[in-house]
This record gives sequence, structure tokens and C-alpha cells, in this order.
Amino acid sequence: MKFTPEHRAISDTISKFVAKEINPYVPEWEAAEIYPAHEVLKKLGNLGMLGLKYPEEFGGAGLDFSYSMVMAEALGGAACGGVPMSIGVHTDMCTPALARFGSDELRREWLVPAIAGDMVGCLGVSEAGGGSDVAAVKTTARLVDGDYVINGSKMWITNGLQADWCCLLANTSEGSPHKNKSLIIVPMDAAGITKQKIKKIGMNSSDTAQLFFDNVRVPKKNLIGQEGMGFAFQMLQFQEERLFGAASSLKGMDILIDQTIEYTRQRKTFGKSVLDNQVVHFRLAELRTEVEALRALTYQAVELYVGGKDVTKLASMAKLKCGRLVREVADSCLQYWGGMGFTWDNPISQAYRDSRLVSIGGGADEIMLGIICKLEGTLPKGAH
Repeated sequence: MKFTPEHRAISDTISKFVAKEINPYVPEWEAAEIYPAHEVLKKLGNLGMLGLKYPEEFGGAGLDFSYSMVMAEALGGAACGGVPMSIGVHTDMCTPALARFGSDELRREWLVPAIAGDMVGCLGVSEAGGGSDVAAVKTTARLVDGDYVINGSKMWITNGLQADWCCLLANTSEGSPHKNKSLIIVPMDAAGITKQKIKKIGMNSSDTAQLFFDNVRVPKKNLIGQEGMGFAFQMLQFQEERLFGAASSLKGMDILIDQTIEYTRQRKTFGKSVLDNQVVHFRLAELRTEVEALRALTYQAVELYVGGKDVTKLASMAKLKCGRLVREVADSCLQYWGGMGFTWDNPISQAYRDSRLVSIGGGADEIMLGIICKLEGTLPKGAH
């Protein structure tokens, strides 16, 4: 992937934003288990960073997907995982289908304020009984007198407590689970919506909610694209989500390795620095190599995606590798920090807690393996 001066300018802008507007407040937001999403996203909107890949007529920058990935990588400099994840949900997970397939009226009403930072979005796909198994979702949206009437629940919804609208996947008809679903924009202040906070072991800066829908009515015009295309649209959204996740992990892992090199260089045991032990500096060299390999894979997938290629396999590989590598880097580095790594306020323990989600959210490791095997033609006959 070739970097232009515009790529570097975006990276520099986001890096400065992270240093000034995010990192100083991470301890406070982690303790509160929420960050001020409207305030932070509005500042990013004022910088023109929330719609880099979206059409200029709706407030975006009209750039290609690679610019969003440069932003994602720069967000990896945040001292927590929760805030970049929340921003990514807003920019690359709940808005792609709306931007690509939504009517002009729908985009003016919901995409424009999302790009400006005046509204916060969330994505409603996972349910208590169906996370990675998207086809298994049970929430329904039935047409009654020109409105969709929604019943069901959604689980593990990032931004769910603060969002102004939700890109909701629901069953709009009977029949094949891959052809009976639709994506619908649901205002989060609609009557019949109940929100319940979910307490997590990591990613605490971002709020996560379980949402309940009890006869929630939204106008039919809030349908994104065509009825019955929701599963297909969501699969396309997942590609950008997974690439965002991979890209946003890279800088954070480099920082963890840098911090561990510095700590082990200063820390003395048995008359020499911890870093002077071959088992330590060899292991850190291995980890750095793995990060660079993931960076190359991610850049290649992004370049092909920008070129209009199907990157389902590469995006799944990047997501799989990212989920495993962030845990490996955090765990290995924590070991070299010893008892200090096991303290709550240590940056390594922060990464250790936050990184565990990556192998679960956006499609678990096992789902990524299944996709890769399917595209490789190595699944047993009859397997899906």
C-alpha cells in the first residue's frame, strides 16, 4: 500500500488527537466504565475524520478505504482498546451499509450527522443466542400499517448506552435465514427500547449494552436498501470491521513492545538487565516480526479492497491473526514486567485485559477459520 502525503497528514492528525484528547483521560474513563462519546466524536467530526471514505455530498471526504485504515492504525496509539473500538463502530461498522445502500433521504437524516459527529451510531447484530452465527438472530421487524414493528433483543452492543441510532439486523420475513433479514435504522429514543449496561473484564472505556425492543415502531423508509438483503449487507460491513480491527491493533502492539524493551533494559536481575537475557530479546524480536507480518497482510488486503477485489479470505486471515497476536504480545510482554505487569494500572495489564475481546468480537477465531477453510476448499463435504 503506497502512502501519500494525505495519508501521512491523517495519521499525524489522529496521533496528535489521541495524545491530547484521549490518553490523558483514559484512567478516568476506565474507572467510570464509559467515555463521553458525543464529545469525543464531535471533536473528530470537526476535524473531518469521521467520514473519510464517504461521499462529499453527505459531508465525507470522498477518499478511498485506505485512508480509513490509516486512521485506524493511528488510533492504535490510544492507551486503551475501548475508545478506538467505539470510534471504529461509528465509522466502519454501523455506517458502511447506510452509506452504500441507503436512500438519499436516509443518508441525509442519519449519515450526515454521524459524519459531523452530531450523532453517535451503534450496530445491532449480536444476540444472546447468536453472536458469530449471524443467520441465527431472532429479532423480528414486521410491517404494520406502513411501519416496522420490532421485537427482540440485541447483546454486546458497543455504544449502546449513548447511541442516537442503531443499524439493526432483524428478520423481516419467513424463509431462508440468509434471505429473510434486513438492515433498518432505529432511532434509539424510540418508544419501547430498554437499555441495560453490560459489565466487562476489559474495553471498559467504551459502554456496552443489551438492548430490548418491545413493539418498537419505525417508518418503512428506515430500511437500508432492499428488504431481505440484510445478511448480505452485513457480511460486507464485516469486511471493513475486520480490517479496521487488524489495522487498529498494529500501533498498539508496537507500543507494548517498545515499552517492554525500555522496562527490561532498566530492570536489573542477577547483575544484568532483563533485556540482556537472550530468551527475552529473542522473544521480543519474534513478536516484532509477527507484528510486521500482520501489517503487511493488512496493507495487502486493504490495497486489494480499494482495487475492488474480494478480500473475504485475506480480511478473515488478518482478523484471525490479529486476535491471536494481540493476546500473544500482551501476555508475553506482561511476563517480562513480572509483578509490575500484574498490577491494574500498568499499560501492559490494560492491553492484556482489552486484547481478549479481539478473538471474539466481529466474528470469533473459529468463524474466521471456517471462512478461510471454505474459501480454500478444505471443509468436509456437507460442512458450512
